[in-house]
Amino acid sequence: MSIKSLLDQRMLSAMAATNIPEDCPANIAVSTRAGFGDFQANGAMAAAKRLKTNPRELAQKILENLDLSGIADNVDIAGPGFINIHLAPEFLSEQLQLLSVANKLGTNTPTPQTIVVDYSSPNLAKEMHVGHLRSTIIGDAVARTLEYLGHNIIRQNHMGDWGTQFGMLIAELEEQLGEGEQAELALGDLEIFYQQSKKHFDDNPDFADKARNYVVKLQSGDAHCRTLWQQFIDISVAHSEAIYRDLNVTLTHTDIRPESAYNDDLANVLSDLQQQKLAVEDQGAQVVFLKELADKKGNPSPVIVQKSGGGYLYATTDLASLRYRSGTLKANRILYFIDARQSLHMKQVFTLAKKAGFVTDNICLEHHPFGTMMGKDGKPFKTRSGGTVKLTDLLQEAVERAGTLVKEKNPASTSGEIAEIGRKVGIGAVKYADLSKTRTNDYIFDWETMLSFEGNTAPYLQYAYTRIRSIFRKAGIEPSGIIQNISIAEQQEKALALKLLQFGEVVQQVADDAYPHVLCNYLYELASAYMVFYEHCPILKDGIPPQVRDSRLAICQLTSLVMAQGLDLLGIEVMEQM
Repeated sequence: MSIKSLLDQRMLSAMAATNIPEDCPANIAVSTRAGFGDFQANGAMAAAKRLKTNPRELAQKILENLDLSGIADNVDIAGPGFINIHLAPEFLSEQLQLLSVANKLGTNTPTPQTIVVDYSSPNLAKEMHVGHLRSTIIGDAVARTLEYLGHNIIRQNHMGDWGTQFGMLIAELEEQLGEGEQAELALGDLEIFYQQSKKHFDDNPDFADKARNYVVKLQSGDAHCRTLWQQFIDISVAHSEAIYRDLNVTLTHTDIRPESAYNDDLANVLSDLQQQKLAVEDQGAQVVFLKELADKKGNPSPVIVQKSGGGYLYATTDLASLRYRSGTLKANRILYFIDARQSLHMKQVFTLAKKAGFVTDNICLEHHPFGTMMGKDGKPFKTRSGGTVKLTDLLQEAVERAGTLVKEKNPASTSGEIAEIGRKVGIGAVKYADLSKTRTNDYIFDWETMLSFEGNTAPYLQYAYTRIRSIFRKAGIEPSGIIQNISIAEQQEKALALKLLQFGEVVQQVADDAYPHVLCNYLYELASAYMVFYEHCPILKDGIPPQVRDSRLAICQLTSLVMAQGLDLLGIEVMEQM
């Protein structure tokens, strides 16, 4: 249980003993001003307003029933009725001791759920570009966090490997193979291959007819078309998986559940919607009109589930995938990391899936949208020529830039050391620059800022970690062998201890709300608190009593463990030296 939860529990008990209604909250929060305690409760003011009584007098009555023995060494009332709680140093020392031996650094293990996380999901017609970055790394950070807490996480990479464009692509591949080209070489650059096939489609009517015919054959299970399609898919997937490895993302081949996996169920989805009188014919198409999402004029929101020509749409596939995730995977919670432009589509799919009974009411369906990566010009991030930035090129540039910085700071390092550190710093910088921004906002992509060793950046946090580890090397002490006998005496020790003990609460918040920036902000605050502690609380300096040194070394070890674990949940690697 977190300190905040413990205080909340004790405060609610005191409020109940003061005859305050049960639904009145304690409103416990970390104090933001020095001198006002470590935590503050302002529940007395809201309760007093409801009971039409004096808030300060009510706060005093609460204090008379409040038992914080062994937890706080002072509790006082400030202003109109704020209750300030000053935690006892002995209590904090005890909590740090528990944290040092606790499983998963003191995070609470909730009742395990089966949680499906849908993220990344690139279109296999093209190489992954910067537009795929946010879904991939935000989804992965949340999946890591949920898994760390003990939930059963099922990652779903809903790759786009089906649809009309694949008729064009496999027809182009067939022609190039017929000219003696190897599939691996023909598809070496998916962007160029797509452009070639599109030009061929636009310029050659016979090729266009062939491509359209191949779409029908592909969807009908034609063996020749399926073989060509599979070659394209295999090479496209290999491109994506190489990027996942570079990004240190946990998606694997077994997590791929593409659009084509639901092809055989699309007719069943339509049939079920028709039988329930939900899907009706409209101008030759099959459409569901959702009154639940009607516009301001009362017009229902239309969801096309089959085109007039017989083809199915994304909505149909998404409904089939929800039915699979509910019925087969038995999910309790399903999270989608798809950009904000798809918000209406996701509302339609969720509403229709529940209305049709494809998912039960107790399953939590969540769309977690995100903004756009912008260039310094305030427009979507592009190449200098205005083209789409390939993700592999972006990551390569990040590693190269980071390697140059590392070499400047450590010219004596070997080329192998520079390459390894540059990789971790470069990839970490790109990921953290994104994850540290509020997910729903757009953000400016800026090389100089993200690779800075100062401020709220990955290099700063990675460097903070290595500084802590260097203390143990200097002392010639193995961190794991430290006697965990922690004593809190100085204010800087107390501030760092309080921050360390917030880790579990922060992790739970990320798991609940899917906002990784909350963890990023916490880690930056933790690193900052550590730097203040390091400057004011000597560790290896001559004259420091052994018990004080060992206590501070133990605090250093705990800080490094929390830093490393927090960064790992974000998918960012640390290193012993930089």
